[in-house]
Amino acid sequence: MTQYRPIRRALLSVSDKVGILEFAKALLQRGIEIFSTGGTARFLSGSGLSVTEVSDYTGVPEMMGGRLKTLHPKVHGGILGRRDQDNSLMISSGILPIDMVVVNLYPFSQVTSNGSTLDSAIENIDVGGVAMVRSAAKNHKDVAIVIESSEYRDILRELEIHNNSLTKDTRFRLAIKAFEYTAEYDSKIADFFKRLAAQCNNKIVQPPDRFPNILNLSFIKKQDMRYGENSHQLSAFYVKNINTDPSVATAQQVQGKALSYNNVSDADSALECVKSFEQPACVIVKHANPCGVALGDTIADAYIHAYKTDPNSAFGGVIAFNRTLDAITAREIINRQFVEVIIAPFANADALKITAIKTNLRVLICGQWHAQKTALDFKSVQGGLLVQDRDVELINKHQLRTVSQRMATQQELSDALFCWKVVKFVKSNAIVYGRNNRTIGIGSGQTSRVYSVKIAAMKAAEAGFKIAGSVIASDAFFPFRDSIDIAAAQGVHCVIQPGGSVNDNKIIAAADAYGMAMIFTDMRNFRH
Repeated sequence: MTQYRPIRRALLSVSDKVGILEFAKALLQRGIEIFSTGGTARFLSGSGLSVTEVSDYTGVPEMMGGRLKTLHPKVHGGILGRRDQDNSLMISSGILPIDMVVVNLYPFSQVTSNGSTLDSAIENIDVGGVAMVRSAAKNHKDVAIVIESSEYRDILRELEIHNNSLTKDTRFRLAIKAFEYTAEYDSKIADFFKRLAAQCNNKIVQPPDRFPNILNLSFIKKQDMRYGENSHQLSAFYVKNINTDPSVATAQQVQGKALSYNNVSDADSALECVKSFEQPACVIVKHANPCGVALGDTIADAYIHAYKTDPNSAFGGVIAFNRTLDAITAREIINRQFVEVIIAPFANADALKITAIKTNLRVLICGQWHAQKTALDFKSVQGGLLVQDRDVELINKHQLRTVSQRMATQQELSDALFCWKVVKFVKSNAIVYGRNNRTIGIGSGQTSRVYSVKIAAMKAAEAGFKIAGSVIASDAFFPFRDSIDIAAAQGVHCVIQPGGSVNDNKIIAAADAYGMAMIFTDMRNFRH
């Protein structure tokens, strides 16, 4: 591949006009001829620049409402033509070599993100632009493809240094970006059509396969992280092309130092847990595990009781709310603990004045969410990707099945539902002790379920909580009665669990022997 390729002729066709006028002026000043199309040509010529319209070069006017502009042999021959092989054919066919293509595509994602009609979306699917980008990238040996205005300054600098030429390294780098660009663009279009198909309840359009044979994912880098899970790991945060549901990915950071990899991970766990509750709620997370969850009449009340679950673990944690962060709550947090991140739908001005006292404290505002939607969940493994439905299933009291002789009281039932919502977000094997819509002890991540029971009880006792009369939730069935024996000895009155063990009858018999209420959800909530 030749190290340098002179740029004598460029084709400019852009939807994003930022910087294009100045760039075109600089090219003309360097003696580079400019071909252009449609709106770009009108914009440049209207600003007094001398450009040749592609239709004048091809002899074929734009047609079909602008759908056909550049799909012509004289255009693509000029881009694809190999200078060392096709030169004589190009001359005999009247095809002029095009050495640089400056193109960015119709703004499909911007149009469709605001709920456009199908017709409007279709008209914003770029065809000719994509073809030119791919042609130029394919022939990067001879042609430079520029798809971002941020490249203009560097391109001009290199043209100045190398006497109107670009290096092969630059052309190769630009080609990589171009192929990434078109892949992302096609992914956005495919995602739009899949969402549209999923919304159709007729027989004409069938919803796409949930797990297709080929899975194309497209994410945009939101920011570089200081480091990954550990300081020796590099890291960046990528987000979906179109994000409409409030989440950590869409949240706006309004104060504090840069987010870390672990901040994002913990904030996601905390936010998704707090979304489960309708009453004012607070969730405190440490190392992706809830260490305190509570409901209250206000979020300040909820925070105080969540914090009391495990003050030691709450230190340096992430706190999530499902209501607007107010000054009272902000003051309670600042006065009680060191916190890495606070995330809430909104925050009022007085609250932000208080949190600003801690200059490193990160505050994220994500907006108000509605009912959680079904989506896909991904887990990376070496050389592959596990994909499953996201666990957004919620249960209500009418779906519960009492299997013990004693029925749960109304308060026990309320606490059981509360603990069940929490245990879903605790790493397996998970046990949650709760009372009065507050966690009093959480056991997480143990390979033996009975040890999670013991750890949760130990934490409750150390925090000074009365365990007698409380409820426990288990994310999966109890394989043996040992956990029930321990819980009963502590005075637990009610157990909620999925059921499904071969020893269910023995487990239920143990609960009956202790006069405990036992509720089956018939739904497991492993979390790894």
